[in-house]
Amino acid sequence: MERGDSTTRVVVLGSTGSIGRSALDVIGSEGPARLRAHGLSAHSNWRRLAEQARAASPRFVVMTDDQPVAEVRDALRGTDVEILTGRDGVLRMVQDESTDRVLDAIVGAAGLEGAWAALEAGKTVALANKETLVVAGPLIMDLARRRDARLLPVDSEHSAIFQALQAGDRREVKRVILTSSGGPFRGKTRRELQDVSPEMALKHPTWSMGPKISIDSATLMNKALEVIEARWLFDLEPDQIEVVVHPESVVHSMVEFVDGSVVAQLSPPDMRLPIQYALTYPDRHPCPGPRLDLTRPSALHFEPPDRETFPALDLAFEVMKQGGTAGAALNAANEAAVGRFLGGEIGFLDIARACRAALDHHEYDPRPTLDRLWKVDAKARLEVQRWTP
Repeated sequence: MERGDSTTRVVVLGSTGSIGRSALDVIGSEGPARLRAHGLSAHSNWRRLAEQARAASPRFVVMTDDQPVAEVRDALRGTDVEILTGRDGVLRMVQDESTDRVLDAIVGAAGLEGAWAALEAGKTVALANKETLVVAGPLIMDLARRRDARLLPVDSEHSAIFQALQAGDRREVKRVILTSSGGPFRGKTRRELQDVSPEMALKHPTWSMGPKISIDSATLMNKALEVIEARWLFDLEPDQIEVVVHPESVVHSMVEFVDGSVVAQLSPPDMRLPIQYALTYPDRHPCPGPRLDLTRPSALHFEPPDRETFPALDLAFEVMKQGGTAGAALNAANEAAVGRFLGGEIGFLDIARACRAALDHHEYDPRPTLDRLWKVDAKARLEVQRWTP
């Protein structure tokens, strides 16, 4: 910030989704002296975007789907909000000289482009889009270094690791331990999951999320993608990352140091805390989310994940070891497979099978360009669309 004030101007990509809505709650609670919504983007939910713009008075809004632009213009008539559209609108908004931080809350590989543009402009990116690093981890981290930009984690697990790492030197880290709620099917066998419906898979026990992420949580693919994200975000080797199931979702992740000390971050399962920390870092402020009350009787449980029933984790560790185009192939295949499952075209257990097939058949490249990664993405999606159980 070089404007002579202390306000952090935030662009929220994907403002109408669950993370975006929580981010606007945080921005509103902080007040304009600390945080201000500078820009908001949505794909097609123009009504909610217009409501958010009227409440937050950003400088920009962007509709990436140009069909409802006329409706947005009508809804925001009489305001000072500048209405932009499509890819060019996102690029202009995130690279605007007054933009300080960009919260990337777009779901899926579609979030990569906005993060890339923001980092290229030297902005700080609060990353809630794990797919950005799954698809293009080495390229993204190299771009951030070259542009003197910064990535701050928003996912609760990565925020927990980021906070716990501050207890020691990076050279003293033995391993990081990501926690998983286990999803709605924790303890189930493959036989019991044979006839799972989308409605059953969408019922997460502790978190309120969008449909794609909810299905990923049910298959543990969400945790698989987080494992790959952690590998690049914190410059870890694959054997330094472990996953444990923790159904209470209170311990968000842990870091074990070489002396045996394990440092964990605990808080109720509410995304406003990690969002706020990414938007105000290195400062901490009172958060609008709930507080953890350890004076009440409670217990915390931990168990190893069932990798036989949920093979997504094994795919993640395989992808980490391969590097190159493997992450792009896995992510694209999963997005396509989840879409087919939600549409009733394939079964729940077929999601991991389709991902396995796409990984096995994609043309591996150990040092891909960004353009090459997009081609791998497109081909993997096409393969999954053609795949039959």
